[in-house]
Amino acid sequence: MNFRTILTITVIVSCLFCGVLVVESGIFRTFGAGGPCTLLQMTTDDIAGAAVSPAQAKPQLQPAPGVVYSVSNAPAKTVILGAEDPNTEGPETGFKFQLQLTSKGAAIAKAIFSNRDGKGFDDRDHENPQPLVLLSPAGLGGNRQLFSMANGAFVFVDQQLRLPLDKLNWKSLPVETAGDGSQVARFEAVIKDKSTAEPVIKLTKTYRVTPGIYHLDCDITVENLSDGEQKVRYNLTGPTGLQREALRTDGRKAIAGFSDTRGQVTSMRLGTRRLQKAKTIDDRQLRMPNAAFLWAAVANKYFAAIVVPTPEEGKNFCDWVTDRTARFYNPDADKRADSGDENISLDLSIASAMLGAAENPSSSRNYHFLIYLGPKDKSLFDKNELYKGLGFFHTIDFMPCFCCPAAIIHPLAFGILALMKWLYFFIPNYGVVIIIFVFLVRLALHPLTKKSQISMSKMGKLAPMAEEIKKKYAGDKAEMNRRMMALYKEHGASPVMGMLPMFAQMPIWIALYSAIYASIELRGASFLPFWITDLSAPDALFRFEAITLPLFGVLDSFNLLPIMMGVAFYLQQKLMPSQAAASTNPQMAQQQKMMMIMLPVLFPLMLYKAPSGLNLYIMSSVFAGVVEQYVIKKHIREKEQAEAQGLVPVTSKTGGKVKKKKPKPFYKM
Repeated sequence: MNFRTILTITVIVSCLFCGVLVVESGIFRTFGAGGPCTLLQMTTDDIAGAAVSPAQAKPQLQPAPGVVYSVSNAPAKTVILGAEDPNTEGPETGFKFQLQLTSKGAAIAKAIFSNRDGKGFDDRDHENPQPLVLLSPAGLGGNRQLFSMANGAFVFVDQQLRLPLDKLNWKSLPVETAGDGSQVARFEAVIKDKSTAEPVIKLTKTYRVTPGIYHLDCDITVENLSDGEQKVRYNLTGPTGLQREALRTDGRKAIAGFSDTRGQVTSMRLGTRRLQKAKTIDDRQLRMPNAAFLWAAVANKYFAAIVVPTPEEGKNFCDWVTDRTARFYNPDADKRADSGDENISLDLSIASAMLGAAENPSSSRNYHFLIYLGPKDKSLFDKNELYKGLGFFHTIDFMPCFCCPAAIIHPLAFGILALMKWLYFFIPNYGVVIIIFVFLVRLALHPLTKKSQISMSKMGKLAPMAEEIKKKYAGDKAEMNRRMMALYKEHGASPVMGMLPMFAQMPIWIALYSAIYASIELRGASFLPFWITDLSAPDALFRFEAITLPLFGVLDSFNLLPIMMGVAFYLQQKLMPSQAAASTNPQMAQQQKMMMIMLPVLFPLMLYKAPSGLNLYIMSSVFAGVVEQYVIKKHIREKEQAEAQGLVPVTSKTGGKVKKKKPKPFYKM
């Protein structure tokens, strides 16, 4: 393997690694994908019995003749649980969020984090930050809205009738406060026989919010009030209305957790781009063969809303949630699906249940859900045994990489996050922590880097001789390879040793990059009081009126870090070991010239609007690499000068005195 091949492989690997940044940068988008999601809608405003019309590809059911049910529509009402004012209530001792409930569908209209004194989460508005709204109504076009945890179609299976309970207002009962400080809100809906006005089914939906925790409880009780058995089922909307947290790409996903045959928690996820391209329901379903369902969630870059159905008594896993379907909404049907009204949600199908006649023990059925609304924080998940056992950490996303599997990247990234938090305990500034951590990693990997650079330097000096061998033995590949290996062996060079250190470092750098990318701690964290005030957003040295540019999109700030990064890349390229072969190989000279231009220009362009924490990491790493290369280059130069004088490096045994090389005997005794 000649140096040209090694250089080509190095460039390819580097470009593939950088391709992750290109994808994350949002330069490439899916054009023409995904129109508005078609939802099952009633054709009349009357809340009365109608034929069940399940989702696509399923046969339409015909209602039994003469059976008509109705539900009374109560007055519209909004109920507040949790923090009365998220701006003035602190999350440390009080409620973590405010829950705004709507009587329409007995659903969650909004969930807003408490943020007194900036100790919670805000919306990162640089002019007027407000408490972050985690869940909000999702627009469906026109005046239609979708609410989280809304009861959808309620189905009488034998009669083949359904009632769209998300279209009417349930009766709201007064809020109650328990002894532990938790607050409870209840909603009721009674289904009646329209011909006799006798009650048939009563649904009671209860929400409980408790101070100091990020989850709430939701109970749905279905009670049979009729004289005969009733076989029923219903649909439930999962969490919806999460806003984009990634500033350049839409990082929202639908995720489901499962327990595999070994009892280990595993997961699957569907991102917005995949949901846009989905053609069938099967393409949008969250299923995993030979695994038991645990939870379903929608998540963005930093936060997650997770719904956990509680198994029945005596069972380890929930078997009454039969389907979990992710949906993508694009109300204005714009081709690029980036106008800002897009959203994702979940549809949960609850299995049929046979309810006994009124007053029998089997006449009612209770469904309990635990709903987590909070940050994707590994340390938080580990502290709570419930969150840890359910594997909530699977909602945390790290940057993908084809060459490093998740089994390697995830433990490394979590370890790096833990170490960064430990450093933050002593140095309470994540910007400084990033810089220190980069230098520590560079120091730890210095022996490998040094070995790689020395090997590359040797290979560069041997390149002209290698070119001569290639030309001389162009017609005899076997002899050419033999001569090349002899040349490398004679001069102590190894193409493989030059490449191995680079591959050994790749998982560490990818994990470090991923840890900084996904760290919730960097969201809203400042580095300097006048610059880089949010490590999860562009550094914005100063702002100006927004303009739109090709590739950049909307531009409203001058970001200094990417420009400093370009300078660092230029210096790094200047200090790279010069290749003697470039003078005799015009193609290699052209490659070196392109690399001198490509990296200093391409990276600032790709990462101009990237989070400042990432840019600070990359810039620090490159500048550290510049210093490291200077030291290595000086070492190589001194070693070459010593070898030219016939000297060998001193050791402790020589007492620090320079020692001339001893001539080797022609043969050993």
